[in-house]
Amino acid sequence: MIWFLRHGDAADGADDFDRPLTPKGKRQSIAAGEALAALGVEIDACLTSPRVRALETARFACESLGIEPEVIQALSGGHFDAEELTVGRGEVLLVGHEPDFSQVVHDLTGARVEMKKGGLVAVDGRVLVSLLRPTQIKKLS
Repeated sequence: MIWFLRHGDAADGADDFDRPLTPKGKRQSIAAGEALAALGVEIDACLTSPRVRALETARFACESLGIEPEVIQALSGGHFDAEELTVGRGEVLLVGHEPDFSQVVHDLTGARVEMKKGGLVAVDGRVLVSLLRPTQIKKLS
C-alpha cells in the first residue's frame, strides 16, 4: 500500500523551497500521523520531498508512527514513479506536493482526486482505497 500525504498549510514566501509550515500546517501534519496510527496502519518507510514544508510535515506525521522520514529528491516536484520508489519497502508514506500527487494517483488508478493540504490518499496496487480530507483526518486523530 502506498499512502500519499500532501504537505500541510505553508507560509507564503519568496523562496518556494524554504517555505515552512504554518501553525495550521503543523496541526494537520500531526493529525495525519495520529490518524494513521489510530487506523492501525503500520508504515514501514516514509519518503519525503526535501522542500521544507514537506520535510516538516513528514517529521511531525512520523512522530506518531515511530519512524524517521527519508528525503527523496524525486518527490521535490515533477513526475515520479511511485511504484519504483516504493518497491521492496512494504507499506510506504510519501510526503510531497500537488499537482504531482494527483497526477501519480491518476496514473496508478485512473481516479481523479484533488488532494487538499494535509490530505491523505491510499493506493493499493492499481486501486484507490481511500481519500481523506483534513477535516476527516482531524476527526480520526
